[in-house]
Amino acid sequence: QVQLVESGGRLVQAGGSLRLSCAASGRTFSSYAMGWFRQAPAKEREFVTAINYNGGSTYYADSVKGRFTISRDNAKNAVYLQMNSLKPEDTAIYYCAAGRYGLRADSYDYWGQGTQVTVSS
Repeated sequence: QVQLVESGGRLVQAGGSLRLSCAASGRTFSSYAMGWFRQAPAKEREFVTAINYNGGSTYYADSVKGRFTISRDNAKNAVYLQMNSLKPEDTAIYYCAAGRYGLRADSYDYWGQGTQVTVSS
């Protein structure tokens, strides 16, 4: 069992940066791939990025490639999402998830409650 808590979301101006954190509980964190997903109002949840269990492999949605960076610290049971050059279309609730490495939401078994990111133009 893994419990996830996201933090770091806030209102930011377009072009700005944010760093989201996801703190995990449980001794098996290092065995899980981690993903970030987001959901904007009236839209379906979409994949943002994922990192495998040891950080050796990452994957990004085209919409964030080159602007966002995922990383993890297994010693701290944490995963991070560095977001640069933010755009208004990045506005969404951001969720971290733990599970199998993949792009689909159903690859992940555990989800956090989400953190709101709002980018103003």
